[in-house]
Amino acid sequence: MDHDEIRQLLPAYVDRELGIVDALAVERHLRACDACRREIAAQHAVSDRVRAGSAYVDAPAALRTRILASLPDGQPPRARRAVWQVWWPRAMTALAASLALGWGVSAMRAPSAGQALTGELVANHVRSLQVDHLADVASTDQHTVKPWFLGKLDFAPPVIDTARQGFPLVGGRLDYLDGRNVAVLVYRRNRHPINLYVWPGAGRPAAPAAAQAQGYRLVRWSDGTMNYAAVSDVAGSDLAQFVEAVRAQTVQR
Repeated sequence: MDHDEIRQLLPAYVDRELGIVDALAVERHLRACDACRREIAAQHAVSDRVRAGSAYVDAPAALRTRILASLPDGQPPRARRAVWQVWWPRAMTALAASLALGWGVSAMRAPSAGQALTGELVANHVRSLQVDHLADVASTDQHTVKPWFLGKLDFAPPVIDTARQGFPLVGGRLDYLDGRNVAVLVYRRNRHPINLYVWPGAGRPAAPAAAQAQGYRLVRWSDGTMNYAAVSDVAGSDLAQFVEAVRAQTVQR
């Protein structure tokens, strides 16, 4: 993205409304752009003032005179002042309410736990592609990948061989998700990597649930013993086929 495109994203970045890809692009730009850093600081300052209530000011004298002059003639000065004293606080109350509603809507947009986990999964997937760190142990042999995790995790992830279904294993790595270390098994569909995240379940099976974020597809499920999440940019039908191949083998165990 160029400078002008980034500047258009800054308000959404301040309000934390950007997806992971756009947010990372903004953060890279901010490292080298003093002007955008100053703009971010100014927007944060305005937000802080509104939240603290210090953004409200007394009406300027000229505005007060103009509003009093617009009131109906024939009222004594004391009555006109009384109207002003009632109108101005109500106007400020309405403004404050509208601002509060705006902040309330922003709060209502806060992601749920499921949405937050989806965002974290996609962010980890994107990071593994950006730094070219798909695998700590590179191997197509499940009997090489599975023992590699021993002693590195407090659980033993099942390592599934789905090569016959068109999804060869290419390795595994450690990652950090939802506050704990997890196993990641890496597969491919043609040139497209598929990251399969595995971590202990809570004893409650869950059927596959599909989602999309930032151009990536994701399917999460649980067999009760383990939680799984597959993330990739493959076609939806391919990812569904991969998930069924993994589930078929984990159910047999």
